[in-house]
This record gives sequence, structure tokens and C-alpha cells, in this order.
Amino acid sequence: MGLFSRLSTMIKSNINHLISKAEDPEKMLNQTIIEMKEQYAKAKSQVTQAVADEKRLKQRYEKEMELSKEWEEKAKLALQRGREDLAREAVARRNEHQQLANEYKLQWDKQKQATDGLKNQLQTLNRKIDEADRKKNLLIARKKRAEAQKSIHQTISGLSDTSAFDTFDRMAEKVDQLEAEADASADMAALEAGSNLEDQFAELTTGTGAVESDLLELKKSMGLLEEGKSDTE
Repeated sequence: MGLFSRLSTMIKSNINHLISKAEDPEKMLNQTIIEMKEQYAKAKSQVTQAVADEKRLKQRYEKEMELSKEWEEKAKLALQRGREDLAREAVARRNEHQQLANEYKLQWDKQKQATDGLKNQLQTLNRKIDEADRKKNLLIARKKRAEAQKSIHQTISGLSDTSAFDTFDRMAEKVDQLEAEADASADMAALEAGSNLEDQFAELTTGTGAVESDLLELKKSMGLLEEGKSDTE
């Protein structure tokens, strides 16, 4: 299984694990993005290592090619100086370095092809993570909007409950009763005050004057008073 196949499987496994835990969507999404970026960082490190290996193969290829050319120049020089024996040795060394250069070239080409593919996959993965991050923000915004709507509906539903308004009606009735009782108390107090006033006036008429009148009538009935005279004369 390739690097990115393993990475994809790991990310899917982490996402499924988070979903199975039924956590808060916002926390799940944030954690998923964090883990995706951590896995991306690991993949990037491995791709960087692969690119470094490719560059080392290129350097070795170029070095062997350089040595091959140097030994060829030495072989030419030996032939120019009439040293065919040295020229033969130089050609043998040139061939050795050329063979190594060819092998390094083959390995370098394969490594470069692989690293180019890995770099493309890494760029694709990075774009997907950026896209997932944007989708995360959108999903979180949708989640918060849904929560706000739910809260508003619950509030409206609570206000629609008549129990609260029934309480106000009961309190209004109690206040009406208290006001009626207060008015009744005031009326009774006024009646009592009026009764006391009438009693006081009645005393004025039934006090000493009433006794004198009764006494006069009694004297008349006994013949103690002369006609035409009153007791006060």
C-alpha cells in the first residue's frame, strides 16, 4: 500500500471514529482538520525525504559522469605521450565510472518520476485539506444557525404556553379583589362616621331639654301650674 493510500485510510478511520463517538459537530470537524493537517505534515516530511534521495542520486550520477570524462581526458593524454599502457588503464577507469553513471542515471530517473508523482499527490492532498477546512467553516456556520433557530423556536414555544398568561390573569383578579375590599372598608368607615354624628345630634335633643319638657307635663297633670303660666315664668 502506497504512502497516500495509507494516509487516506488513516484519515477515513479517524473521521469514522469521531462520528461513531457522536461528539459535538464543531469539535469533531476541528479535530478532523487538525488530524488531517498532522497526517499531511508527516506525508510532506516523507516526500521531502524522497526528493532529497532523488537529488543525491542526481548528484552521484553527475559526479560519476564527471569522473568518466576526467579519465577519458587522461587516456587521451596518455596516448598523446605514447603511454598506451596508461591509456588502457585510464579507459578501464572511465568505463567503470561510466557504468556507475548509467546505473545512477537509471535510479535517478525512476526516483524523479516517483517524487514528481508524490509531489503532485501532496499538492492535491493539500488542496483537499484546504477545501475541507472551508467546508468545516461552512458546516459550523450552518450548525450555529440551526442552534439559534432551535433556541428561538423553543423560546417562542415557551411564550405560547398559556400558563404564564394565566398567572397574570390570576394576579389581576387578586388585585381587583383587594381593591374591592379596600373600597368596602372605606364605605363602612364612612357609614360608621355618619352614625356617630347622628347620635351626637340626637343627644342634643334628648338631653336636659327632654327632661324639662317631661317635668312640665307632669306638673300640668297634677294641677300644680296655673293656666297660661309656665314653670319658667
